[in-house]
Amino acid sequence: MMSPLVPSEAEVVGRRDESPDMFSLQLRFTDPEVQAAYRFAMGQFNMLCLPGMGEVPISIVSDPDEREMIDHTIRKVGSVTRNLGRLEVGDRLGLRGPYGRGWPTEEAEGTDLVIVTGGLGCAPSVSLIEYVLHRRGRYGRLHIIQGVKHSNDLIWRDRYDAWRRHPDVEVYLTADTGDTFWPWHTGPVTQFFERIDFDPARCSIFICGPEGMMRAVIRAMREREVPEARIWLSMERNMHCAIGSCGRCQLGPKFVCRDGPVFTCRELAPYLSHRGV
Repeated sequence: MMSPLVPSEAEVVGRRDESPDMFSLQLRFTDPEVQAAYRFAMGQFNMLCLPGMGEVPISIVSDPDEREMIDHTIRKVGSVTRNLGRLEVGDRLGLRGPYGRGWPTEEAEGTDLVIVTGGLGCAPSVSLIEYVLHRRGRYGRLHIIQGVKHSNDLIWRDRYDAWRRHPDVEVYLTADTGDTFWPWHTGPVTQFFERIDFDPARCSIFICGPEGMMRAVIRAMREREVPEARIWLSMERNMHCAIGSCGRCQLGPKFVCRDGPVFTCRELAPYLSHRGV
């Protein structure tokens, strides 16, 4: 990490529209020494800054071993993200980070993985899946469960087909509401848990999405007797400072920006049962 509060200048070196309201930016620091020194862990985030407009926390979706560019997938939900969506190759912005605690990729080696994600904010889990598939021999079976509100929200369909072609990988897709030509399931993500085969004593559960969905997944995993220390959650909160100073992302005694965004279920169990915390 460079300065924890002062952004470094970065340039847009690539962009791609994922859907009408989601896009990806490939960034590179304009200072080669800053780029060479930059390191991050899978699941951490950066603060992207537009001078005079503000800054927003965005998950890093590139591979930690990729040293040339830093990728972010962004959803247009406010003024800063909408203006980030107007950037083109060659434009510049501020970047500070990385921040927080990421996914326990080393701790999960040798275990079966169940990755459950819901909604449109699934970039942290998509990048995790790509990370695992590029290191396939380090992990056991991989079960991917993706749930969306409407079938039109499933934006990475080509990736799901590619993932299925890997050995010992199962992909389950579901929507709360499907259209006429929706070929997969309808209903909650928990409907698949009786179908997938994994050893509760030798698994790692990664969850990212709406908190109501995460609570349902946790209940189902407890029924399968998965230890809470093996269930990992990527949380979202309104993060402004990214260093645990402003208090906006406080969750019980924790700060999502500093102590997360990835937590074990054991850490958050006392707070997840209280809506609004």
